[in-house]
Amino acid sequence: MSVTLSQVAELAGVSSATVSRVLNANYPVATETRARVLHAVQTLNYELNAHARALTTASSDMVGVVVHDVSDPYFSEIIRGVQQVADEAGRLIMICNSLRDASRELAYVRVLRRQRADAVILVGGAIGDEAYEEKLTSHMQGLEASNSRLIVCGRSRAGTASVNAQHAAGAEALTRRLLDLGHRRLAFIAGPAHVGTSRNRFRGFKRALATAGITPEPTLMAQGDFSRDGGYEAARRLLRGGERFTALVGSNDLMAIGAMTALRESGLEIPGDVSVVGFDDIPVARDVTPALTTVRVPMRLMGARAMELALQSDGRSRAAINLRTEIVERESMGAPGS
Repeated sequence: MSVTLSQVAELAGVSSATVSRVLNANYPVATETRARVLHAVQTLNYELNAHARALTTASSDMVGVVVHDVSDPYFSEIIRGVQQVADEAGRLIMICNSLRDASRELAYVRVLRRQRADAVILVGGAIGDEAYEEKLTSHMQGLEASNSRLIVCGRSRAGTASVNAQHAAGAEALTRRLLDLGHRRLAFIAGPAHVGTSRNRFRGFKRALATAGITPEPTLMAQGDFSRDGGYEAARRLLRGGERFTALVGSNDLMAIGAMTALRESGLEIPGDVSVVGFDDIPVARDVTPALTTVRVPMRLMGARAMELALQSDGRSRAAINLRTEIVERESMGAPGS
């Protein structure tokens, strides 16, 4: 026998209208009340039957894609992969630019739910915030209740279909390559601390140092935005600190390219005085001087796989795809003093 909306409301101690508001996320509901409703939904297994049938409507033929920064080549390449599969399937994609703002990202997900998107793809590293995760879980449940789904790309998330790359492993392999060349004083420019991609790449860097018996030096660590200017300013801070280093690892290619400019302005040669490496292998990485050594992330393939998950007939798929990365050696890296 199907569970009714009234039964969920009775168990949660709220009205049927409040249950509907929580599941549709179309009206503000107190956090405690939302928690009671979601607990009742899970206890009664309501979202899997009555509510899903009630909200099933004609397909919108549209998939929403929420990205951290559409101007960043990393995300542009992922979107190209999404677009390719969407075109082949005759689907429209709606691109939303969150500018790495957690509240804006959630607002876009809410709007896409109201527009009856067939699926929503979140592109970019996880945002380390408990309140954000709670709200995202609520949206995911609401999407599934309306026969839609949530896919995350560029991050992993328990219980959610995901496409990710080996960020930590890639950073560890690249750092080991620098160590094999003889570098022992390595600087690192990290991206925003609240973004999972930045944390994972920094973790891989530290893991490689630890394996080599090297303790990371705080004076050789700097942080900035995931941008050319973020890398430039972070490198300038490292140089002002006066600490010598023979290699610099950027959390992404844009930061590494900005750092290269700061190093040249200080009269340092690359790679003769300082080797510089990045992460992602964005198209421009091969065109800068010297060409940038980096970790290649299969960005376009990530987007394609995410869109394929979005189009799966089984909306409750929890597939977790983790794609390999590889080092691409170019002229910006060499042995110390080379």
